[in-house]
Amino acid sequence: MLIVTAKLDKRKIVGGALALLVIAALAVLLFGGGGERAEPTASLTASVRSNEQRVQYLKSLGWEVSQEPIDTRTVTVPKDFGKVYADYNELQKSQGFDLKKYAGLEATRYTYEVKNHPTAQGQVVADMIVYRNQVIAADIQSLSAADGFMDGIAFPKS
Repeated sequence: MLIVTAKLDKRKIVGGALALLVIAALAVLLFGGGGERAEPTASLTASVRSNEQRVQYLKSLGWEVSQEPIDTRTVTVPKDFGKVYADYNELQKSQGFDLKKYAGLEATRYTYEVKNHPTAQGQVVADMIVYRNQVIAADIQSLSAADGFMDGIAFPKS
């Protein structure tokens, strides 16, 4: 029978365990934690710290908009979504956003006049909801009762 003994240094064991935890944490941060989270698409992800950056964000998606918002207001994402807000969130989820993550929090909604919608008649606006300088929801909508619509923020094809 062979017996092997080793003298273990507690500091080396703790140091090794900490190193493994750091490596695991970095892997989760870099590669995601799994699960079914909606991640914004690359073209829709935006950090917008100023009006100029918000306007540039909309321009980068193909929209020509007013240089200043026509409306700015604080909104609270509800904790419990009714049918209207649930439907709105479905539109946002289709774009890679998810307002459920922000339930109960206050954000700012900026509304810009859209000048180049290819098919709509009447006034069209771009709404952008921003939380801590991050776009968390956005849409294009017609304010006209005749051809009212609400679409995602991506510029329509054709």
